[in-house]
Amino acid sequence: MLAAGAPGAAAAGSLPCDIYAAAGTPCVAAHSLVRALYSAYDGPLYQVQRASDGATANIDVLSAGGYADAAAQDSFCAGTTCLVSKIYDQSARHNDLTVEGAGGAGAADVGAPADALPVTVGGHQVYGLEISAGMGYRDNSTSGVAVDGQAEGMYMVTSGTHVNGSCCFDYGNAETNNTDTGNGHMDAINFGTECWFAPCYGQGPWVQADLENGLFQSDSGYSKNTANTGTGPLPFVTALLKNNGQDHFALKYGNSQTGALTTTYSGPEPSVNGGGYSPMKQEGAIVLGTGGDNSNGSIGSFFEGVMTAGIPTDAADNAVQANIVSVGYGGPTGSTGTLTPGSEISLRATTSCCTGDYIRHQDDAAVISSVTSGSSGLDKNDATWIVRRGLADSSCVSFESRNYPGDFLRHQNFRLYRQPMNGSALFRADATFCPVTGKSGTGTSFASYNYPGKYLRHYDYGLYLASDGGSHTWDSATSWTDDVSWAVTSSWAP
Repeated sequence: MLAAGAPGAAAAGSLPCDIYAAAGTPCVAAHSLVRALYSAYDGPLYQVQRASDGATANIDVLSAGGYADAAAQDSFCAGTTCLVSKIYDQSARHNDLTVEGAGGAGAADVGAPADALPVTVGGHQVYGLEISAGMGYRDNSTSGVAVDGQAEGMYMVTSGTHVNGSCCFDYGNAETNNTDTGNGHMDAINFGTECWFAPCYGQGPWVQADLENGLFQSDSGYSKNTANTGTGPLPFVTALLKNNGQDHFALKYGNSQTGALTTTYSGPEPSVNGGGYSPMKQEGAIVLGTGGDNSNGSIGSFFEGVMTAGIPTDAADNAVQANIVSVGYGGPTGSTGTLTPGSEISLRATTSCCTGDYIRHQDDAAVISSVTSGSSGLDKNDATWIVRRGLADSSCVSFESRNYPGDFLRHQNFRLYRQPMNGSALFRADATFCPVTGKSGTGTSFASYNYPGKYLRHYDYGLYLASDGGSHTWDSATSWTDDVSWAVTSSWAP
């Protein structure tokens, strides 16, 4: 089970919605699966629905202004799976998000798996929201959200490691009927690698404005900022949009783990696509994970986000970013070197050829390679895994990537990869491994949950599921017992 952390612990100081309220731009929506966004908030963060019987349970904060009670989710969902069925609005507006229905560009969505994105925040083991294609949330009947050219601001904490180029991973203001009703009828943050208006610089992902019928990096649509090459694979990204609804919008981003915000655009509303963006024509619905017409081919991660009445000051934005950094997204779990869920580990080969080699991910594939105290930080992070309770069987284990939140070690065609958890039964089985005493008599061997006669094996520096003799080259009986035996060590990443 995920440890809940100290029951009385709370996030320190003024939280994002306290900061925005003090600046005269109060939150009209505040959504988070991981923590309270007001220092006084002591209610539910989200609701989960159990697959076994359809029952639901609210996941609350541990204390006012604190973090999610993830242990309550683990207990409620034990022995089955759960989906996130509702995300509560912490503001007095009660703009709660539920699973999105069908729209002009997509069939009705399904809820995201509740356990797909375990993460450390504020020293607590909690869960974020991992969106795969066909998932999304919405509220078409809101209170206080900007309409018809009113000013607003919004931010979300997302991830640069779980993105694609499909439409549209959005959070923000959308149409109230799930269809495209024209230019300017949306005002939402978009995050992904889709370049709607060329040129875009770099590989992305970019923070863009989805203002309907376009993802905008400037008033001309395309990027006018050659330095804006995207965030790259940052594990945690603060994405921010603010729009006065009349003649100006701005885009910012930051590393949610360190540093300040960077403004990538601040200027006039778009003048392309035949206009219609000045003034804006927002309708006031809230969408998360899809486009305004339920275009739902995108993937993305969501940890927290708010929407405000009026445009926040830059000083307020900066204070919010400082608060986000202060809570320690993706920090150490506090445990290392064991197979207890929540522990951070590295897995070292024990075969005589390769005792300095560790399992790591590289270009999505799992391999073994040398890692030493002098290795780069990237190499050390790639060779660090967080032990999670088995996605298919809690008596076994799964391995989450340290620097790609929500990505797990899984086999596919007997090769091992790092891939994002999509909630399917097949993924859960492929990413679950059952530890046994090392077949060589030392260390630990890991049997595949769904191929119990096959074990994690290194072969020619790749990582495979292998039996002791078989039809594949990696099933060779030569040194098999050594190759499937691993030393569980303290993690290379701090």
